[in-house]
Amino acid sequence: MCNLYAMTAGQQAVRAAARVMTDRTGNLAPLPDIWPNTLAPIVRNTSGGRELVMARWGMPTPPNYLKGRRVDRGVTNIRNPASAWWKRWEGVAYRCLVPLTAFSEPERQPDGTSRPVWFARTDGVKLAFFAGVWCQWTSVRRLADGETTDDLFGFLTTAANREVGSIHPRAMPVILTTPDELDTWMNAPAPEALRLQRPLNDGVLTVVPAPLSHG
Repeated sequence: MCNLYAMTAGQQAVRAAARVMTDRTGNLAPLPDIWPNTLAPIVRNTSGGRELVMARWGMPTPPNYLKGRRVDRGVTNIRNPASAWWKRWEGVAYRCLVPLTAFSEPERQPDGTSRPVWFARTDGVKLAFFAGVWCQWTSVRRLADGETTDDLFGFLTTAANREVGSIHPRAMPVILTTPDELDTWMNAPAPEALRLQRPLNDGVLTVVPAPLSHG
């Protein structure tokens, strides 16, 4: 599963590509290593148009997986959005676009360890978006903080294409690259929007070096 990605494109590029009306992120610095349970930018629908905000990566964990645990670090990758737990967030009010410039999948090494292999677009365009969902939820995300109410997000996964499958055969994130795909995910009824839960075509991604903080 993708548990590490980067977003080093400028705010203006995100605002233009996602047709953002309101930016609430302040001065958004490059984010070369976004990990689960940390803050990252998302684009979501509001009554005043799309807004760019910061949210915590990791949707609420289904209760049956939390038995005996005091902390919910969240679910980052969502494979079955039609399940009873996830279906509540399939409407346009809960869909979001998660901007990225690269993402990683773990490659297993002979000694049993793993290393991140990074992927980005091959067409020279830096920015893409995960097909995400978000919600506001009260839980214990960090034991030291106690119970907090947070804006949370995660994104859909699907079967791996050729490039990702050579490293991680089981799955890859759902990635949107065209204006039509962005609008469909944000605006269309759920059956139409969920047809975007498919792998990118082979050849759209390539392996790249790990992102640097200066983007």
